[in-house]
This record gives sequence, C-alpha cells and structure tokens, in this order.
Amino acid sequence: MIEKAIYDYLRQQNQTKLLPKAVLFDMDGVLFDSMKYHARAWQETSENHHLISTPEDFYLFEGRTGESTVNELYLRTFNREATEEEKQTMYKEKAALFNKYNDGQVIAGAFDVVHEAIRNGLQCLVVTGSGQHSLFDKLNEAYPNCFNRDLMVTAYDVKIGKPHPEPYLMGLAKAGVAANEAIVVENAPMGVESAVAAGIFTIAVNTGPLPDQVLLDTGAHLLYPDMEHLASDFNFLIETIKKANP
Repeated sequence: MIEKAIYDYLRQQNQTKLLPKAVLFDMDGVLFDSMKYHARAWQETSENHHLISTPEDFYLFEGRTGESTVNELYLRTFNREATEEEKQTMYKEKAALFNKYNDGQVIAGAFDVVHEAIRNGLQCLVVTGSGQHSLFDKLNEAYPNCFNRDLMVTAYDVKIGKPHPEPYLMGLAKAGVAANEAIVVENAPMGVESAVAAGIFTIAVNTGPLPDQVLLDTGAHLLYPDMEHLASDFNFLIETIKKANP
C-alpha cells in the first residue's frame, strides 16, 4: 500500500524522487483533539445568527479561515457575502465559545508521530487555518521544543487559505524545502486538497466523523484511521520511502 502510494505520488507530480526533510502538520484534529469544540462553537454561533448549518459542515469547512467560513454561511443563507463587521463579530463570538469549551487535549498518538519525525531528522512545522491563540499557547506546552512559532503558518499569515495551496506553499517556503521534500499530515478534506495542490505527499488521518472516502476523494495518498496507527507505522513509512528512491 505504501509503495503504491509513493509511486502514484511520483507519477502524479511528475517527480523522480520523494526525499522528505520536513513534516507539515495541520493542528486541529491532528495535534489537538479540538475539532469537536470548533464544530460546537461554530454551530451555536450560526444558530445565534440564524444561519443555515449542520455540525458536519464544520468538519467539511475545516481548514478555512474564520472569515471565509462566516462568508460561506452568509452566502448559503442570504445569498450574499458577509460584511466585514459581520465577519469580525461572528468570529469573535465563535472564538469565545471555543475557548470556553476547549480543554487542550492532545490527539492520541500525535506526540509519538511528532517525535518519530524528529528522531528521523525531519523538521516539524504547523500549517493551520486556525487563528485561536489559546491553541498556539498550548502548542509548546503539549509539544515542548518540537515546533518553532516563527515557522508556523496560521490564519494570520494567509490571504486565501485552504483548500487553496497557499498555506502549504508558504509552509514549504518557511521550511526551506521543495514539494517533494515534505510530507503533510492532515485530517480535513480541504486541508488534503490544499496540500495535494501544493504538490506534497499527503497523509490523511481520519480523526473526525466524515467517511474515509471523503478524504480519499480529495486526493490523500495514504489514509490512516488515527494518529496511533500512523505512529506505529511511521518508521516503516520512512524506510519504504528511502528504498523507493532510485
């Protein structure tokens, strides 16, 4: 399975080698078990503003910037874009609810994946659509000395955001690597789409309620049911990649 995924990636991207030097991690649903709180906060805020939404929507929207999510809801409900004031007001309300609910719990197995990556000499960076300062603050506490805050890509850095390739292209630039010198770990369809569009070998980890096929349909090269399975497979994955290079 891994060998075929590598072959398919090289063929699709017209590359001859996959030589990972960095792993780009999404944050919500990959490093932190926070998506359920994002979804709850978004749903409650949407209801307060009489916007059409379901909890599942926010797993599908995951990776968008907050303003983009608000705009999508206004287009759906009122057939118009949200004003700047509406975007700011709604996102502020959502952020307050998220901070109230979020407990900062780390995704099971994520710490092991990060440390396996570091042990294999790979840079670790975060590429997220989030703008939640509470999670940024918890990052070094939960993953001490693993991530450099200056090398993170967040909602404050991007103009377009996922599913556009911009965030992951920015991540590559900050890491100082080419597309075939990185691996992405994502849990969201829009994040997978963004990473694949940036030309990066993309591993999807299905830590949410969406069907596996949703992640595969957006182009994931490998799919794992959770971070624990990826952690147990990580060394084998890296060794297989090394052997696959001519």
